[in-house]
Amino acid sequence: MDVKAEIEEKYCLALKMGVGLTNKDIITLVDAFGSPGKIFEAESKDLAAVLKGRGKLAERIASFRNWETIEREGEKVRNYNAKIVTYWDDAFPSLLKNIHDCPAFLYVRGNLEPEEINIALVGSRRASSYGLLTTENFSRDLSLAGFTVVSGLARGIDAAAHRGALAMKGRTIAVLGSGLDVIYPPEHQKLYEAIVESGAVISEFPFGTPPRACNFPYRNRLISGMSWGVVIVEASEKSGSLITARLAAEQGRTVFAVPGEIHSPLSRGTHWLLREGATLVEKAEDIIEELKPQVTVKIRKEKQDITPHEGLTGKERQILSLIGTNPVHGDVLIQNSGLPAGEVMGSLLTLELKGLIRQLPGKYYRRAE
Repeated sequence: MDVKAEIEEKYCLALKMGVGLTNKDIITLVDAFGSPGKIFEAESKDLAAVLKGRGKLAERIASFRNWETIEREGEKVRNYNAKIVTYWDDAFPSLLKNIHDCPAFLYVRGNLEPEEINIALVGSRRASSYGLLTTENFSRDLSLAGFTVVSGLARGIDAAAHRGALAMKGRTIAVLGSGLDVIYPPEHQKLYEAIVESGAVISEFPFGTPPRACNFPYRNRLISGMSWGVVIVEASEKSGSLITARLAAEQGRTVFAVPGEIHSPLSRGTHWLLREGATLVEKAEDIIEELKPQVTVKIRKEKQDITPHEGLTGKERQILSLIGTNPVHGDVLIQNSGLPAGEVMGSLLTLELKGLIRQLPGKYYRRAE
């Protein structure tokens, strides 16, 4: 990061964390004064004029002196190999600028690409094997078509969405409801790092922020806001993914829903969306066809070009050889391989990320189709 960018980063953090301005106020002030730094050089009366007479808020900005806290946050950004991407940066997702309460900046690990076409896949944390398989297949095919897959790193549908894109060596973005340094759930550490390498992990929350329930609606508005469409694969009646669907509709995004088994509680949310007017989809081509008038996507690569077997270790190949099309329990794999449990579980995660196997409920595994 160059010195100028680091200085502007500091002032952005000060406006949000130190002074406590809203995103809208930060964007309004920067547009008026030209940069975050110049806001702190302005006189109170000039700040109050832009803030429509809110003199006390103008005074808070003019009198701000708690730079030590801001410096510590900036140090965390650098130590974590992250960066601040502001509303005015070229890399900032352009679709986000059109939503209500657009963030003034994002914490980012990895890289955002300004021209990428995003599609969100979300759903239940307690997904069925049908939901996981459907999500991964959708994600793979959408990735091959040139989409960047966006989701929330949660258990279930979110994780399957990220893994499908990674298996095709495509881009995927995880949006967190916590600080970048708080990986939730913790067992997704390796998945998190794979996403950083192949796309980006983003958050609008400061470092150290835990994944509180109140954070997730804010996260969800970013998932839908940066995407051209949102696909709900499985959702119960009270699923948080229905909040994402509602936000997507309010933002003018296309809401897609995948039908499920009529007696399953995980179908009630998606079937309700379909009754409310969501677009029914059964395959990735349905999504591509629906979005064609809005976006241009290009088939990125042929499936035969993907060689996920490359780079496997001897232990990973050994584990893979023990897994067939019939589900096998993780404990059986540990016993039959003769390897320590930790090594087996690590190898299984790598094989999942490469798209070679799928995890089923109850810690069963089988070969990917």
